[in-house]
Amino acid sequence: MHDFLISVVAFIVLVGVMVIVHEFGHFIVAKLCGVRVERFSIGFPPRLFGVKIGETDYCVSASLVGGYVKMTGETPEQNLEFSKESPKDLSTDPGALTSHPRWQRMLIGLAGPAANFALALGLMVIYYGWLNEVPSVEVKTTTVEWVTPDTPGAQAGFAPGDVLKRFDGVENPSWEQVYEQSKLNAAQNIAVTVDRDGKPVRLELHVPASARKDDFEIGDMGILPQYLPGPIGVAEVQPGTPAAQAGLRAGDAIASVDGHAFHTVPALLAYMQTGQGKPMDLNVLRNGAMLQLTARPAKLDSSWKLGFATVATPLRNQPLPFVTAVKKSAGFCADNSFLIIEVLERLFTRKVSVSQLSGPVGIARVAGEAAQTKGWWSKFGLAGEISLNLGILNLLPFPILDGGMILLLIIESALRHDISLVVKERILTAAFVVLIAFFAFTIFNDVTKLPVFTHLKP
Repeated sequence: MHDFLISVVAFIVLVGVMVIVHEFGHFIVAKLCGVRVERFSIGFPPRLFGVKIGETDYCVSASLVGGYVKMTGETPEQNLEFSKESPKDLSTDPGALTSHPRWQRMLIGLAGPAANFALALGLMVIYYGWLNEVPSVEVKTTTVEWVTPDTPGAQAGFAPGDVLKRFDGVENPSWEQVYEQSKLNAAQNIAVTVDRDGKPVRLELHVPASARKDDFEIGDMGILPQYLPGPIGVAEVQPGTPAAQAGLRAGDAIASVDGHAFHTVPALLAYMQTGQGKPMDLNVLRNGAMLQLTARPAKLDSSWKLGFATVATPLRNQPLPFVTAVKKSAGFCADNSFLIIEVLERLFTRKVSVSQLSGPVGIARVAGEAAQTKGWWSKFGLAGEISLNLGILNLLPFPILDGGMILLLIIESALRHDISLVVKERILTAAFVVLIAFFAFTIFNDVTKLPVFTHLKP
């Protein structure tokens, strides 16, 4: 119940802020263009209280999730009402949305998504410029944690414990520099020098062509970096999992696995994928004593895992200079925007199943988890991602959405006359039905993913 309440509150606050910022974008540009805004509401009707300033009613409504802006002449229904023997014809009302040039109406439509993009950028600038959490204790050297067999890294001769001294001409590179040089040399061979047991060893690494992709990681070459000193601390063990069956407990520290001293979870996960479920010998430190346990990984969430949560990495703040923070924030927004577009493209080309989409329940779960996670990255990162999602999805050329309204205006501009109000009303009605059906599907999809239902699956 505690987790449920946190998820609900986190969802209301998070989505509420995103939608209000979105609507404020429409509101401020509409005002600047001289369009009459009849109401700016936080939440949806019925209206609870508010104040009218000028021609706008600023109010709070019963449903606190989201909000809306009501502009004169915004919907076909309003225009049809006024055209039927109404004492005031909206076509001659200078404050009506329909009385303004199409380019102004397009700007008003774009303003909502633009406000979401600005919010995401602003949030990340605050994070990187004032917080920027980094591990309290880091491995200063560029040390290789693990090398996955049958990968470019293994074929080049990398070994766990190697320290990179030269990478494509860069002396004593950081992992960030290794990443950048790999991206620059996609599908090419590069010279690498490592320090192995105090001796220099020269290697030649073939960088895969996949390094050109936005989601490329150093681990894709089979080289797993060691960022933390370790060992891997156990915070929680899920009941019925291989970890529980092996006797692993909260508070344990995994010193080594099959003789390999793993320090980070990604390296351990890579090792388990290679083993494909083979039993592993764990050297575990418990209350100052070393124990040996045997665990057999199982397929959990489509990959081989043991089923335990790790101790959170101690963090410290290392704020970045303002210009650097802005660049990092712009990069975050660009990367996540391209990712959203790629997901949509894969949906339309049937490379990704619609069942993988998350709706309100899924967002609430993630928001609740972020609210309970220590540190600020999960909170700022999630808020930025959702704001970007909201902005991009509203730009899709689908009726009811901002992108659909902009598309209709472009069509009218090409035709050089307005589309019939009756036709617009029918298009919006059909789109509304489709949107409600899709909304219901995502909720059903989210509910079936809840733990209470996933545990019932064979």
